[in-house]
Amino acid sequence: MSDLRKLFETSAFILGPFVERFEKAAAEFLGVAHAVGVNSGTSALHLALIAAGIGPGDKVLLPANTFIATAWSVLYVGAEPVLCDVEPASWTIDLADAERRLSAAVKAIIPVHLYGQPADMDRVTSFAARHGLVVVEDAAQAFGARCGNRHAGSLGRLGCFSFYPAKSLGAAGEGGMITTAEATLAERLRRLRHHAQSERYVHSELGFNYRMEGVQGIVLWHKLPHVDAWAEERRDIARRYGEGLADTSLELPQVRNGDHVWHLYVVHSERRDALRAHLAAHGIETGLHYPVPLHRQPCLAHLRLDRESFPVADRNARQCLSLPIFAGMREAETDRVIRGVRDFYGMA
Repeated sequence: MSDLRKLFETSAFILGPFVERFEKAAAEFLGVAHAVGVNSGTSALHLALIAAGIGPGDKVLLPANTFIATAWSVLYVGAEPVLCDVEPASWTIDLADAERRLSAAVKAIIPVHLYGQPADMDRVTSFAARHGLVVVEDAAQAFGARCGNRHAGSLGRLGCFSFYPAKSLGAAGEGGMITTAEATLAERLRRLRHHAQSERYVHSELGFNYRMEGVQGIVLWHKLPHVDAWAEERRDIARRYGEGLADTSLELPQVRNGDHVWHLYVVHSERRDALRAHLAAHGIETGLHYPVPLHRQPCLAHLRLDRESFPVADRNARQCLSLPIFAGMREAETDRVIRGVRDFYGMA
């Protein structure tokens, strides 16, 4: 309560010392030089692309199987998203497909660490270096995940995080962050989020009101020390699911690249809708992430995509089902989900 009392006593509601304290702690946790707090993961992606110099006439590679915000950021800067299919085991960007979609206009790649599992960043960074591309990591679902001995979000030129409440590190509302090793980029990002003020009431370029609130800095700073323990709880739940559902016809998620933090536990079933209805009838809530892939979104119809050239993303959209997983989930609750699935397949 002392932090909240001080927040009101000092009126540090927007940016200020509590946000700065969190930024410093998050940078240390992730092993990066600079962390810049903003008001959402979407804003983080938007500002990261501006700072990376992406704009009209440029194209950006990104996976078709991701939340729409990944594509929004590209459109916000006037560039064009170049959608790529995803790999069938990790559901992260398929670099072989990305290679086929390259052109001289492609200037950047956004690997998405989907569901909490990092993309294969060794291959991504090698691919980007070979083709002269900027890497902007979409780590919105993967705070705390590691690629070898480095954290997701620290391997590209810029990394972007979301602190939406359901994430592995969640705020008490909206929040986001951008990471970078470059002081000049960090300085510009701090200006851009604050109406691009080089000094008070002097605006150096087009700016945005993307500031993090002080209360979110407080909440995130207090939660940050628990991230690794919460991730381990999620790993335990994922292991229980893996053991309890191994002999069913479900396609279970695999750990393919780095250290998964299990933001979501997504299984695949040809009978997805029937299974979901069965679980709902037994009081078990599930989710769909994401039933409409980007290449089938009405808002992206102007890209004139060959919708049939994303077979893996389409399959994922048809078959994906997110089972309950969260830090604090009890064994009895996990077992109830397992029993519900097994009952559906006549294996209870």
